[in-house]
Amino acid sequence: MDFPALPFALDSYLARIALPERPAADAVGLAAVQRAHRLTIPFENLDIALGRPIGIDSTSVFAKLVSMKRGGYCFEHGQLFLDALEALGFQARPLLARVWIGKPESVPALTHTFALVTIDGQDWIADTGFGGSYTPPMPLAEGEEVEAPDGARFRLARDPEFGWMLSRNGHLGMTDGRSAGEGWHDQYSFTLDPVFPADLAVSNFWVNNAPESRFVKGLIVSIPLPHGFATLNGRHYRRNTRDQSAEGEIADPRVYRMRLSLMFGIDFTADEVATLGLFGDAG
Repeated sequence: MDFPALPFALDSYLARIALPERPAADAVGLAAVQRAHRLTIPFENLDIALGRPIGIDSTSVFAKLVSMKRGGYCFEHGQLFLDALEALGFQARPLLARVWIGKPESVPALTHTFALVTIDGQDWIADTGFGGSYTPPMPLAEGEEVEAPDGARFRLARDPEFGWMLSRNGHLGMTDGRSAGEGWHDQYSFTLDPVFPADLAVSNFWVNNAPESRFVKGLIVSIPLPHGFATLNGRHYRRNTRDQSAEGEIADPRVYRMRLSLMFGIDFTADEVATLGLFGDAG
């Protein structure tokens, strides 16, 4: 049975992302709400290993990411962010993207979504659901560059085949580890074609079920830090800031559970951690 969508609880969302007041519907406000969202709601795909369905409708993502204080991946973050932007008075719609990190051998599927926001006639891209790194909001313009709080630079350029390409140049420790080497690396390409709920549903289904999907292959958790980045790839933990770095393999499920809670704000029971299958029969 389908239930009608509830009105967006903006105050609860702002409390979840620790934003003390309602931002204005302008470029400064867009940057503030995206930044607060990313610093508080982690990127994660743990429900796939737990065998739980992942709904990307407004009611499901609000319940999980706000009420339950969990994280999610781009299709969940994207819907929540769009709902919040609408409640704040922004004009925004979803886009779909192909992720090029790691230089795939063939054209990647449309597995990423983010927001196109129009402010005073100018289009911006804003992304709360990219788990690979942190990209500040950017005006959609050829050659546009911005600097992230971790020191990385992002650049937009027109691509003759795929529309637009977002590239990154920065410390590899401030990413989820998929890029290799220094210099500019393509992150994802996109067009401005309209995206409908059915398009998002198909892409979300592929992410959850395709054997080649990285979300099916392994467990991923990440979150930007004020001036850094933290990740859990399987049992491998890494935390980098401009001043400090730490990484290692987690051998004890109790330590994994502690990391989930302290660094990413995800509170799992011992049984849930055991169900993830990272530690054999250990619980």
